[in-house]
Amino acid sequence: MKTIGQASKESGVGIETIRYYEREIIIPKVSRASNGRRQYDIEDVSRLKFIKRFRSLGFPISDTSSLLNLAFQPQNNCQEALIIGERNLEIVRQKIAELQGVERALGDLVQKCSKNPAKCPMLEHLHKD
Repeated sequence: MKTIGQASKESGVGIETIRYYEREIIIPKVSRASNGRRQYDIEDVSRLKFIKRFRSLGFPISDTSSLLNLAFQPQNNCQEALIIGERNLEIVRQKIAELQGVERALGDLVQKCSKNPAKCPMLEHLHKD
């Protein structure tokens, strides 16, 4: 059995985040030692690593929790996981498109500034109503 500090270190999930996940029932409550300290086993740490991986891919906590529940069920729920994955992939693609628009606009402003340093188009753009 591992302490919360050890589980945090092995999983890469912060201690306060682990406590939050337990409070919000994203992970099951763990057993406690006679002194009241939480005790984490290999499966608990595995769950935390799973959550960390999917959160790093941009999945919201609700979808991560759903995927976690699917992953720890005995039957294969690939279709449900696919739906969640496709939905999040579309969100990522939308964000990329938005960022590409921002990149083009900022690139245009920077290029205009380098051509006319006397009258800064970037600052003028910011002052527009």
